[in-house]
Amino acid sequence: MLDERELRTFVDGTTNFFEVAAQQPATVGSPYLVTDDRPGVHEYTGIIRVSGRRSGLVYFTAPKTLLTVLLMKMQENDFSHQTMCDAVGEVANTISGNARRDYGKDFVISVPTVVSGGSEEFELPGDTRPYVIPINWRSHAAKLVVCLR
Repeated sequence: MLDERELRTFVDGTTNFFEVAAQQPATVGSPYLVTDDRPGVHEYTGIIRVSGRRSGLVYFTAPKTLLTVLLMKMQENDFSHQTMCDAVGEVANTISGNARRDYGKDFVISVPTVVSGGSEEFELPGDTRPYVIPINWRSHAAKLVVCLR
């Protein structure tokens, strides 16, 4: 079972991204444990694979509308599919950087991968239950999912 400190590292990485890149903080909803199904994804998902002291994955998933507004806030005017993938990948990269800083060699963290189209083409570790942390930014909702054993 994850402890609050471990979850906080991933949450802080996510909220720090919005504070720095968008210059507008994101708020965190009430985390919950998924017990009977997959947590689901939005249109774009940045995935970080973790090994070492813990193993599994962490992902940030967001709808296209959130990423579009985020890109506008960042003075970007290219809203192509590739730019959306790059944006969600950047959030995931920030999350992984935060975890590397906090855990060092205890956590081996992959370069983020991105999936799009609402596809759940990745496997969650079978013997864990994912924590879902709702992330709200402006009027948009995203999710941070932490699934580590």
